[in-house]
Amino acid sequence: MTIRNVPPGPISPPEHPDTEPHGTEPVDIEARLLASAAELVATRGTRGLSVTELARAAGVSRPTVYRRWESAQDVLRALLVHRAQRVITAVGPHASDRATVVEKVVRFSELLRTDPVYGRLLTHEPEVFTQYAFQRIGRSQRVSLEWLAAALTAAQEGGTVRQGPASDLAVMVLLITQSTVLSYKTVTTVIDAGALRTELAHALDGYLRP
Repeated sequence: MTIRNVPPGPISPPEHPDTEPHGTEPVDIEARLLASAAELVATRGTRGLSVTELARAAGVSRPTVYRRWESAQDVLRALLVHRAQRVITAVGPHASDRATVVEKVVRFSELLRTDPVYGRLLTHEPEVFTQYAFQRIGRSQRVSLEWLAAALTAAQEGGTVRQGPASDLAVMVLLITQSTVLSYKTVTTVIDAGALRTELAHALDGYLRP
């Protein structure tokens, strides 16, 4: 989903800034705002994301943005959750065995790294990715952890993943995966991308094996 798929809106604020465009459902407005926010971050970085710029890009008023989020930082948090959910949806439904769990987690790492928003952060603002990935457990992390814990629970029931609290295993799996994603550009100077993918799969498989 990108802003290019959204019909352009007015550049200047609407005549009645405290109302949303006539006939537009709130869910459509939020999707439009998140699409515009993704475009801004992907092309300008987080410094290009402000309530004013977001309202202008989405063709809505600033009060429309403020009805959903209190600040640009809140928009960024919501955007990262939204992008993480998109990646999880693209990876597909939960697996019931260790091999498929590992395959999906490796795929998750690839999609996260190449996502326009996360990719921009990893390339140009790694400190922002680090802040949201390691220095705090925000909603984007919790979404990923919930997905992982559910998949690991199913695989435990099938006997292919070792026993233990699935939520604890999910934390370590996410930590290994995010560390690999963050280090990708550095480590691929000494190991090619295919080999890195293979080694990540081996690391995850060995960790989860009964």
